[in-house]
Amino acid sequence: MNTKEKFVITISREVGTGGRTVGRKLAGKLGVRYSDKDLVKELTKKFNLSSYEVERLKGEKKGWFADFIQMVAPVPNASLFLNTSRRYSPDFCPDVSSDEIFGAESEIIRAIADEGSCVIAGRSGFFVLKDVPNKLDIFITASRSKRISHLMHRQNIDAEQAGLLIDELDQNRDNYIKRYTGTSRYDLRNYDLVINMDNLTEDKAVELILDFIHAQQTD
Repeated sequence: MNTKEKFVITISREVGTGGRTVGRKLAGKLGVRYSDKDLVKELTKKFNLSSYEVERLKGEKKGWFADFIQMVAPVPNASLFLNTSRRYSPDFCPDVSSDEIFGAESEIIRAIADEGSCVIAGRSGFFVLKDVPNKLDIFITASRSKRISHLMHRQNIDAEQAGLLIDELDQNRDNYIKRYTGTSRYDLRNYDLVINMDNLTEDKAVELILDFIHAQQTD
């Protein structure tokens, strides 16, 4: 991957690995836009957009759609990365099917990638952008004990609750990937780099990724 040209980095991660923070901090280091799948999904639901409606907006209201993307995934600033616990308020619950969400999510992710260099975190980014050139696909994992500890600390829950949450989300996310991409999120052939967070801080993981990118550019 060449960071001197427009590039895309996708980050897939298991819950409880700190992968979301890694993606956010990586985007900050590179000075590019960061998009989280949960934020994309929330805004997709909030605006009740189908895949068709996203395409129509792209074709008929390019200025508006560019503004929409900026709202979904703004170019980073320092304050965003100082507050890694920043939350986005999901104050909506419209009736939107998973097919509609995947379709609209995919269109928005492609549009974000078209706008410029970015880091996109989400379970389907590696597939949605599979034909995009100058792309790096990353998978972030960790041991079950590490993930349980992380969730206990971040969500103030006990070990049993954390374990049940991990099992549920792992199954749901893999089912989602298999349904819409025909592959498993655990198939490591989908990624260029796999990182185990057991002995890494989030900052060290970012350094590792930057070193990997640098090594690719100097080969």
